[in-house]
Amino acid sequence: MGLPFLDSFSTAAGRGVWHADELGLADAQVVATGHAALDAELPGGGWPVGAMTELLQATPEAHVWRLLLPALAQAVEARGGPVVLVGAPYEPCGTALAAQGLPVEALMCVRSDAPAARLWACEQALRCAEIAAVVAWLPQARVGELRRLQLAAAQHEVLLFVCRPESVALSASPARLRLRAERCPDDPAQIALHLLKRRGPPLAAPVRVPARNARMSALLAAARVRRQLRLQPPVAPAAAPSATVVRIGAWKGGPDALDRLAVVV
Repeated sequence: MGLPFLDSFSTAAGRGVWHADELGLADAQVVATGHAALDAELPGGGWPVGAMTELLQATPEAHVWRLLLPALAQAVEARGGPVVLVGAPYEPCGTALAAQGLPVEALMCVRSDAPAARLWACEQALRCAEIAAVVAWLPQARVGELRRLQLAAAQHEVLLFVCRPESVALSASPARLRLRAERCPDDPAQIALHLLKRRGPPLAAPVRVPARNARMSALLAAARVRRQLRLQPPVAPAAAPSATVVRIGAWKGGPDALDRLAVVV
């Protein structure tokens, strides 16, 4: 029996094959990141659901909330379940998160310094149908352990974000999407996102997104203006114009006319 021609597989292959010089299509659901410039560079236009997204940074929590908050708020609204934080280095500011759409009661924090306990908690959270998303800080996780989390996220279609140090950028990872985030050296108000792994060609330059939301940027700008006004030297009040007293001659009209004094400014 002869072998089938390659053309007979073209329709099926086209759905699962992407060209390296083109941005791949999403093969699963995505959630918009809330950053238009980043969405334009991601397959499907957002964070992949049911897959691991790995975020590498020099410090553990530098840009996590700014990048992930819009998507986490969407996930909570859509699924109704909580966001599980595993090993968060600092307690998040509930008031600030609530002001941007993520209520504090939608957060579930798991605190542990033991790497094995963090992995176990992360995997168990991914297996819960009510969970909207999982954000885990796993600086010491190995490739095999990350692969197990990737499989759990795929089975239960949960948003999974794993935060790791930027020193592991050259190591292997099963993550579907991998980014390295840093503050732009020429503009502290911007975050530079290096897309280390995606279904698409490498980027010549990092994607830039605002380091703060519009409301916070407006408040900080107003505070800078007030600070500049306080530092300015006081302005001396303008001197009052001098006055000259002149005598106006008698009115024409008879002996009853009186001399009057007038102030001419």
